Amino acid sequence: MGMYFEDFEDAGEFVTAARLVTEADVRAFAELSGDRNPIHLDPAAARQAGFEGPIAHGALGLSVATGLANQLALTRGTLVALVGLSWRFRGPIYDDDQVTLHLRVSAKRATGNPARGLVTLAAELRNHRGEVVQDGEFVELIARRTPREEP
Repeated sequence: MGMYFEDFEDAGEFVTAARLVTEADVRAFAELSGDRNPIHLDPAAARQAGFEGPIAHGALGLSVATGLANQLALTRGTLVALVGLSWRFRGPIYDDDQVTLHLRVSAKRATGNPARGLVTLAAELRNHRGEVVQDGEFVELIARRTPREEP
């Protein structure tokens, strides 16, 4: 079982295992999303746009980040819903970059439902050089271990 709302009080930082982003991932995402922009698929077009080579879709980076977060199992069985997110794209993710997700609790608050609370996790997706390539926040609705009493 994952962490309950109460457990996030002094949770510290969480770091995922590394995940390699491959050319095959980028091509599969292009097919799935329908976004076949040449900067993702064609080395010459990517270089012409000022990149070292083809770059992953920004949304692919976000998708990888949510998958890495899930693999931590922090909220397995306690997550009610992802209720919001904000996300920024800071730098490119290239084929064969290894990325890790760094999470820390930035806020938490009770809700009108005594069985649930909101936890905001600050997130940084970093490449193997330690550069933040994407960052933002996930706002999650998390079950409480012991529902608080109604006033």
